[in-house]
Amino acid sequence: MTEFKQIVGRGTRVHEDSRKYYFTLIDFRKATNHFADPDFDGAPVQIYEPGEDDPVTPPDDVPPLHDAGDEPIPPEPGEDETIVDGPSPPDIILPTGISEAPVKYYIKGEPVTVLAERVEYLDENGTLVTESLRDYSRKTIRRHYASLDQFLHRWQAVQRKEAIIAELAEAGLLLDPLLEEVGKDLDPFDLICHIAFDQPPLTRRDRVANVRKRDVFTQYGPQARAVLEALLDKYQDDGVVTGLADPRLLQIAPFASMGTVPQLIKHFGTRADFERAVHALQTALYQESA
Repeated sequence: MTEFKQIVGRGTRVHEDSRKYYFTLIDFRKATNHFADPDFDGAPVQIYEPGEDDPVTPPDDVPPLHDAGDEPIPPEPGEDETIVDGPSPPDIILPTGISEAPVKYYIKGEPVTVLAERVEYLDENGTLVTESLRDYSRKTIRRHYASLDQFLHRWQAVQRKEAIIAELAEAGLLLDPLLEEVGKDLDPFDLICHIAFDQPPLTRRDRVANVRKRDVFTQYGPQARAVLEALLDKYQDDGVVTGLADPRLLQIAPFASMGTVPQLIKHFGTRADFERAVHALQTALYQESA
């Protein structure tokens, strides 16, 4: 009984920082009947048992219970109490310069950083599982790809790499916080291989350097080579890998200064020729991993 009341008691605590002034307890098992203990709690203020079609919240005309002297229980708070549950929560006066937007805090002038993150979720049996972000990500990836070879085959076979990333994201893979934890300039491919299959990762700069060493653009003319070189720079600087074949990418810098989209594609022949060239570039970026 005592432990049960302690559990619910934690939920009743006011937390002004997060504007928690009330809570709703939905009791499917009638566990709250255990609170009918006059020696422990005293008489309840009100008992409302809705029928099947009745509203969850009690109507205003449900009278409160009376104490032993048949006097209404006074609704006014005690001297050391404050009513915070009402039509609108009380105003919170924030310190000068602090807004409701996320704030970055400093301790003695030094910024506060996140040292580690963990993931909590319910498994198929409803059990709460707590794992590090790395362990959770590894399991998420390996549910889709049991081996490195299986992942590499899928990555090389799919022209639109974003399809793989979207599948893993839908399964719960958190690439952005995982990349921050790893702390290296990796693209999604290297991040997945490193976390799930313990592969030594290459940075985007490393991969671009390897492509340029092999000089894989010899079959293209100078204008087409310039476009592919700019795509390599874009990948190295911004991590663009999933949309390299999208002609809309040619509308932004530095491509906009090199010509219009039709003009740039014409250097390769047709749009299909341009897409084949970009797919060959992507293959070259991951060649030594295949």
